[in-house]
Parts: sequence; C-alpha cells; structure tokens
Amino acid sequence: MRAVAFDIFGGELDVRELPDPEPAPHGAVIKVEATGLCRSDWHGWQGHDPDIKVLPHVPGHELAGVVEAVGPDVRGWRPGARVTVPFVCACGSCAACAAGQQQICERQTQPGFSHWGSFAEYVAIDHADVNLIAIPEDMAYATAAGLGCRFATAFRAVAQVGEARPGEWVAVHGCGGVGLSAVMIATAAGARVVAVDISADALHLAEVAGATHFVNGSAGDAAAQVRELTRGGAHVSVDALGSPGTCAASIESLRRRGRHVQVGLLPGGPTPVPMDRVVGYELRLLGSHGMAAHAYPPMLELIRAGVLHPDQLVTRTIGLADAGKALASIGSVPGVTMIAPALKV
Repeated sequence: MRAVAFDIFGGELDVRELPDPEPAPHGAVIKVEATGLCRSDWHGWQGHDPDIKVLPHVPGHELAGVVEAVGPDVRGWRPGARVTVPFVCACGSCAACAAGQQQICERQTQPGFSHWGSFAEYVAIDHADVNLIAIPEDMAYATAAGLGCRFATAFRAVAQVGEARPGEWVAVHGCGGVGLSAVMIATAAGARVVAVDISADALHLAEVAGATHFVNGSAGDAAAQVRELTRGGAHVSVDALGSPGTCAASIESLRRRGRHVQVGLLPGGPTPVPMDRVVGYELRLLGSHGMAAHAYPPMLELIRAGVLHPDQLVTRTIGLADAGKALASIGSVPGVTMIAPALKV
C-alpha cells in the first residue's frame, strides 16, 4: 500500500510502499477514503507521544472508509460496510469499558500512535465489534473522518464534560479543527460563544461556525478580554489548542465556579496552572479524551437533522503526496484539512 511514513522523529515525511495490514482475529482492515490532519499527528511526528516506539511509523488517526477485511472473531461487520472509528479504540473488556467509558480504556489502541495509522491506503483497527461505527449512506467520507477525533472530542467536551447550557458564556481558545467544532457545538447548545485565536482567518471561520464575540490573542491579554466581553468571565472555557499559554488563559477566562475543559494535548514539561484562582473561584478543571463509539448516535442524529454541520469545517482536501508538507506546517491553513489517499494530485 501507499502510505506516508517517517524514519526519525521530526524527520522527512514521504510517501512510500509498505506492506498491507492484516486484520487481527478481533479486528478489521479499513480501506481509507478520507483521513484528517490533526495537531495530535504533529505531536506524534515530533516524538511527544510515548506510544510511538517503533520506526518507521505511519501517522493518522481520524478516518473513514470501507471495511476491506475482518478477522474470524468479528461478528457484527462484513467487507463493504461504510465506517468510521473513534481515535481511542477500546478493548471492550476492561473495567473502564465495562462502565461504558471506552474513551479511557485501560488497554486502548490508537491508530497513528500505538500502531500504523491512516495516512495510508489501508489501516488496521482492533476490536472491530467495539469500535466500528456505521456512517449514513448520504454522509461524505470527509465529513465522517472529521468526527473520529476533533468533532466527537469537541462534542463530548462541550456537551457532556463541560455541560454547556443555553444562555451560558463559552470561551473557546484555539480555533483550529477542534476549536471550530467546539464553537459550532456550543452554539447549537444555545450558549453564547467567544472565539479566541491569534489568526484573523481562524476567527472568521469561528464566526461562520456560530461565534458572536471574538478575541485576537495577539492584541493583548486574552483572558482579560474574555472577562470584559462576558462581564465577569465565561461559564465554560475550552483549551482546544494545547499550550501552557492557552491552558492558563482558559482558566483565567472563567467566572466564579466556572468549568475549564482541557482538550488540546500539552507538550512535555511543566505547565503552570493558576491554582490560586482555581481555589479562590472554586473552578472545576476537567479533562476530555475523545468519545466512545457507542455514544455517537445522538451526535449523528444532530448532523442528520441539520443542527450540526461538520462538513462546513473542511477547507481543503489533498492527496498523500501533499500530506507530509501539510503536517509539517499544520496551523498555517485555517479550518480542517482532509487527506484522500485515492487522490493522486
């Protein structure tokens, strides 16, 4: 198969021929029709993720496609099914999975991290009966691919973990793919959304996604600007980027008893947290790590009903030949970039 791979962390990303994957007894192989470009892939390429232990490595964890083959122990799927997957692939049998919390599975695997990912023509997925999600016939693969990480992650972070309510202020720090998804989902929940970014283009896309107030972080203290706009601070603030600066700004954007949701992965090293404010304001600091496959139906129904429009977040589609350059320069193009392995130009 054709795939994008690297031999050293931070090194060249090139397209090469690699062996086709085989399904595990409990797994499946997916023919990749679309796969998203995500900042988490950049972190993996840079060597920030301890799950990547063997090189060469193929990145990519947001995907949609067609089941190509299944292992002998798979009961619910056959070749030809149109599917997507959560970026956390669960085992289905640990204590967390038994409690319905597959997104924090104790034996989770992640394509693009624990094994070769979806910047390829084919990708292997473990425990197919637990992790595959059927996608509607009328849903484009590019739309479905964006659900597995950024959109489903944002959906759970805003609606379930952050518990955004109608009329509340929600601040979203970082308007990349996850952030724009969070803006759209918070708006659909009836919240008033403040979008925070240093890019005017990203803030324009946030307006399209539903934000009504905007803070350009390059113009000064972003947290102070959010507090002023919201007359005291946001009820919910989401760090959708993942940096010490955006994490602190998100916490400092909150009003008393506000909820901070950390979604963006933070690079290694210490991250200063303004704990005096956390204590004095009785803030809640929450982590959100994807969404389990069984929790997708309500989100898919909102997309089907036209309440949510993840397709509007896709701003370009490229082939594998351009994927390496796009990953190396991630963040330079606003919106969501999709890779179509079948696209030859």
